[in-house]
Amino acid sequence: MPMGSKKGSVIFSGFRALGLYSNHIPHVVRYHKKHREFYAVTAVGNCFHTYNVSTYYVGKCNAKASYLLVTYTLQHFQQFLYKIIWRLNQESLGIQIFSLTKILLWKPFPTLFLKPSRQTPAVDVVGVGLSSGQIIIHNIKFDESLMKFQQDWGPVTSLSFRTDGHPVMAAGSPVGHIGLWDIQEKKFVCQMRDAHNSAVAGLTYLHGEPLLITNGADNGIRVWIFDTAGGGGRLLRSRLGHSAPPTKVQHHGLNGHHILSAGQDGTLQSFSTVHERLGHGSINKKKSKKKSLRYDELTLPAITTFSACQSDWDSIVACHRGYLMTTTWNYQKGSMGAHRLEPERFDKNRVLNVHATAVGITSCGNFVMVGLSSGHIDVYNMQSGMHRGQYGEDKAHKGPVRGVSVNGLNQLTICAGADKLVNIWKFKSRKLVHSIDLGTSPVSTHLHRDRIVRKFPGHRGQVNDMAFSPDGRWLITAAMDCTIKTWDLPSGCLVDCFLVDSAAVSLTMSPTGDFLASSHVDSLGIYLWSNNTLCSMVSLRPLPSDYEPTVIMLPGTYTNQDEEGEEDDYLNSEVIDYESPEQLDQQLVTLSLLPDSRWKNLLHLDIIKKQNKPKEPPKVPKAAPFFMHTIPGLIPQFAPSEDDGPVGMLKEIGPSGIDAELRGLAPDMGGDVSVLQDFLKMVASMLNSKRDFDLAQAYLALFLKSSWRRRLEKLEEMWTSMQTLFNQSLCLLSYTKSALL
Repeated sequence: MPMGSKKGSVIFSGFRALGLYSNHIPHVVRYHKKHREFYAVTAVGNCFHTYNVSTYYVGKCNAKASYLLVTYTLQHFQQFLYKIIWRLNQESLGIQIFSLTKILLWKPFPTLFLKPSRQTPAVDVVGVGLSSGQIIIHNIKFDESLMKFQQDWGPVTSLSFRTDGHPVMAAGSPVGHIGLWDIQEKKFVCQMRDAHNSAVAGLTYLHGEPLLITNGADNGIRVWIFDTAGGGGRLLRSRLGHSAPPTKVQHHGLNGHHILSAGQDGTLQSFSTVHERLGHGSINKKKSKKKSLRYDELTLPAITTFSACQSDWDSIVACHRGYLMTTTWNYQKGSMGAHRLEPERFDKNRVLNVHATAVGITSCGNFVMVGLSSGHIDVYNMQSGMHRGQYGEDKAHKGPVRGVSVNGLNQLTICAGADKLVNIWKFKSRKLVHSIDLGTSPVSTHLHRDRIVRKFPGHRGQVNDMAFSPDGRWLITAAMDCTIKTWDLPSGCLVDCFLVDSAAVSLTMSPTGDFLASSHVDSLGIYLWSNNTLCSMVSLRPLPSDYEPTVIMLPGTYTNQDEEGEEDDYLNSEVIDYESPEQLDQQLVTLSLLPDSRWKNLLHLDIIKKQNKPKEPPKVPKAAPFFMHTIPGLIPQFAPSEDDGPVGMLKEIGPSGIDAELRGLAPDMGGDVSVLQDFLKMVASMLNSKRDFDLAQAYLALFLKSSWRRRLEKLEEMWTSMQTLFNQSLCLLSYTKSALL
């Protein structure tokens, strides 16, 4: 089966999505009697997310269901069994008994479109919201409308009634506002403006508590508490994702557990598997409070790019769309920093449409470089926010700066501009060292320290982002042609390619290399792709120039174990069965496959025997071990070794047996000189063939040690006999000399 016929990618497979919490579907709240907790359930894709209202701990389950009917509104009556109120189309309202399949009541509204319906705390009374903004409190038992309210924000998207002793009704709107109505006095109480950035999908008052849970299509779930004067609610806790598609993602930290994400909604967030950090950026919160302005009126626009590092002070710098000023962020505090970086050269001429286009922060976190659309590159100190200089006498580039970065030792600064040039500067002296003409205007740059990047053609659209693998071997690129490609840097070949539903706008590879994170056009989440090469054997072969990738669906928030098993089977089938020969080439030295304990201890057997000397003499075993093969017959004999020749026999026996065999080759141990010569010829043949090189060295060293030891013993015997004769001669000479005197 050719590569890619079943799956689009061999290296990466969809794992899960981050930052997806809510959509246009209303949530459901239920009370767990055993846990004594309220749980909110939201639907995201094909998964259900369950949140603990008090702690917002999330649990996930996969949802696979087939629907026969599509209902617009569904509500169960608590005082009646087997009865629900539902809307099958946009002009019908009714109650049906499922056990008898009998319709008790239909209440048609022929000229209006029904939106939500919700049961009130009163018996047999239901609240109905219409597309005209009208809210009707209707008694379904007597088929009578009790009261009506009118909302000025458009259609009613959701309704909920308070049950803690206050007769208050909450109504949602398509613009994100929530209106509060006093049912007893039939009047409007107050409004909660901008509760969500989009339409309010669901409202639910917790039973017997002053808490309101809301969710909307802005990818957010909020809990409001009503404990202030005036009847309005304040935000108690929330779980928020991006309300607009992310523009850039980047891993933060060395463990790869956190991903920084900047979105078109002007937020900078950090996502992990359990929590999220950082939020909206405002120009000045105190200023907005003094002027009594709405918070959103001073909210910064979308973040176009950012750069981050690890430090104890502000460690993130971000550029905003159309803004000359760049903002700093503090990751540890989870909020915006204390500095606003802006050059003073444009204070007198604000008419110029100059904005920040690129930022780069040093690895130490002390300095940041900001590139402008005018071609200037300014240097700031991160701790003080002071301006420390600029690159070039006037400008660093003749066009907008597309990327700027500093090497790991703070020696060189590399920048690229729309003037088709890549300039390399001295970091401290800010002198131009070298300039490279690319021939085309770059879109973005990415510096992988101490690595060389080649030229990789092949994308059919604009390249949006690129990322290096931690070991610097792969370059992963994403383009507007909806492809994500992986290039092998040493060989310069394309080794993996797959298509996605929407083009990826940003990529980042975790420092540990286990996940690739991506953000896509018109998608609010961050999608993780697992690296299959870390957990299975993957055969990476260069893809042909006419390779047509297949489309892969973006992963959901739930990991399907069945799909993972199918992908593992597919990856295993793609690996080529390769049998390594005994020797790759005759000119190469080949080592044996034996463990080190079989030959490394041959020279130290005497020391090992002294250390392992048994306290009792060894006992003769009653029978041979079960793993030693024998030949069937009347006389029990052990099966010979499968390998022929003396080398195969030596491989089968242990270090003690090898030592005994080599000692037995000596003439004084029952051997012969010719046998010693044959052994040396065997070792010479092993060295000439360049096979089992480690065994040949060990056998030769043991042979020389044992033979030299025997020679030393013979020399000691000869020296002892000669010393005895010499001593006898000295004694006789001394006696003769003394006798003559």
